[in-house]
Amino acid sequence: MQIGLILAALQRHRLAALMIALEIALACAVLCNACFLIAERMQAMRIDTGVDEAALAVVRLDGYDESRATDLNARMLAGLAALPGVQSASAINAVPFGPRAGTAGIKLDPEGKHFGGVVDFYVGGPGSLEALDVRIVAGRAPEAGDYQPMAGFLPSDASVLVTRALAEHLWPGADPLGREFWMSDWHYRVVGVIDHLAIPAPGSRGPASTEWSVFVPARPGPGLTGNYLLRGEPGRMAAIIDDARTLATRIAPDAVLVDEESRTLGELRARYFEQDRDMTGLLVGVVVALLLVTALGIVGLASFWVAQRRKQIGIRRALGATRGDILRYFQTENFLIVTFGVVLGMVLAYAINLGLMQRYELPRLPAMYLPVGAVTLWLLGQLAVLGPARRAASVPPAVATRSV
Repeated sequence: MQIGLILAALQRHRLAALMIALEIALACAVLCNACFLIAERMQAMRIDTGVDEAALAVVRLDGYDESRATDLNARMLAGLAALPGVQSASAINAVPFGPRAGTAGIKLDPEGKHFGGVVDFYVGGPGSLEALDVRIVAGRAPEAGDYQPMAGFLPSDASVLVTRALAEHLWPGADPLGREFWMSDWHYRVVGVIDHLAIPAPGSRGPASTEWSVFVPARPGPGLTGNYLLRGEPGRMAAIIDDARTLATRIAPDAVLVDEESRTLGELRARYFEQDRDMTGLLVGVVVALLLVTALGIVGLASFWVAQRRKQIGIRRALGATRGDILRYFQTENFLIVTFGVVLGMVLAYAINLGLMQRYELPRLPAMYLPVGAVTLWLLGQLAVLGPARRAASVPPAVATRSV
């Protein structure tokens, strides 16, 4: 009976109730999608690259004479390996969160009829795979005879290791060891499987291809020069990279040190996800502001209705209604408005998500975010109306009915 009376009373204030319901619907839709985006970005920032980031750094040179690559590598690798705290120094073309150096499409047959996808090639000299400290789950690590000379940005024929994710994509349910793939006329055979190794730009081609990585052993020289991987004591990597940058300018004065890319992997990770952190903070701010505006709207409406129905409240109190009855009345009324807004907001949330999926290739909004948004707004609504409802319940009947 009370719900029926409340609905009848809301008919007299249709516009105000509808405005609050629409505000709640918009808040629900934005809240669900914003929380989903925040969760997606936070998950992306927690990505496991598969390498020992705390113990790794990279030094990058540019502007060197390619014809003197062998000499430059020899000088740099010897000098870097001799630095205090450095455990190994090796040549590599790329590292996670660094610039891309070997992105290409591959084919699963020599005729090129079966396209395998776009993958990232890590090309590393002796010691580089051990420095990365990746876990090999099948097959073997590269042997001395596997390190082939470069024929451009890759060796033209090599024994390689692929990640578990890439192997499952290329040969689902089959043993990848011994499998072959091609890139134009260049030929590669799989001798090992790596548990995890993220591509240099994780997430750039979507979450499915984050670990589509291939490790190719190669001899340092023309085509594999100027990018050096350092492994050292985790607590000393900041000092090691400072020493390495100073050493590089002294050993190779004819080359240019790329300072922004000569960093520890921890620094590269922080810089890579800088925009994601900023966007996450912005989305959190939007959510907080939206919830605050929604709460203020509910408080304003409830306060207005308390003032408008002051005499009605007094009459009800004079007829025997308790403070609890008045409090429950306003909270029930608010719950009905919020419920209508939440139902409308769920539909709007999916509509917004469909637009984001088409425009930004985001995944579908999981259903779990809808009840989370609904419960949040229900609690917010009840807390926001509590103050005005308590003030309404405390109105003395004699005061409220003085002019009746």
